[in-house]
Amino acid sequence: MAEIKIPYEYDGRQFEGALVYDDSVAGKRPAVFMQPDWFGVCRHSLDMATEVAGSDYVVMVADMYGVGYGEREKSDDELLASAQGVRRDLKLILGCGAKAYEVLTAGAAERGLIDTDKTGAIGFCMGGGFALEQARAGSDFKGTVVFHVTAPNPVDPGSEANFNGRVLALHGSADPVTPKSMMDSLEDELTGAGVDWQFMMFGHAMHSFCVKGANNPPVQVYDEKLCQQSYRMMRDFFAETF
Repeated sequence: MAEIKIPYEYDGRQFEGALVYDDSVAGKRPAVFMQPDWFGVCRHSLDMATEVAGSDYVVMVADMYGVGYGEREKSDDELLASAQGVRRDLKLILGCGAKAYEVLTAGAAERGLIDTDKTGAIGFCMGGGFALEQARAGSDFKGTVVFHVTAPNPVDPGSEANFNGRVLALHGSADPVTPKSMMDSLEDELTGAGVDWQFMMFGHAMHSFCVKGANNPPVQVYDEKLCQQSYRMMRDFFAETF
């Protein structure tokens, strides 16, 4: 698998995303823009991107925290503070997210890797909230898939939703980070906006079921079976979408 780091600048700050893809595959593939969880761009997130990409996609991993963020050891309190700080800053989410999408897409297209008519987005945990904000602001994702999303509801509740594509949410019924009431509100929003949406609620699953090493019940627990099932559902969703 190839990993190519792509630098960019937003609001005077330096960021560095990545392209992840199987370099033994010839021809163009769909592009999947990935908003990682609160660890940012690091070995953990790049490994998740590798698993998502397989031989099917070029995964474009966004950096929302700045160069070097993913390389530093941080406590859960520090991770939470950073993630919540970005999540509350809608201008940063949309501005930096759009810049990441623009630069990573251009980098992949210049290398002849992607079919730019086939673009989707995914997000894990807090990154799922970022991806949803980009989608509701009108980003041209044909489909958006969120895994155990954190903070799925709009930062600005009064804003008008402008989704251009479909949405698939994969969630756990025992997720205390994002309880069912928040997912119900997302469902209401998507329905009201006329979005083609699908939700899958995995019974008994906790937060972070796709995050290897997560083992902090009753909050978050990795589940290999559910993770692989969710990736199969993502692939089916994108196959229908593209």
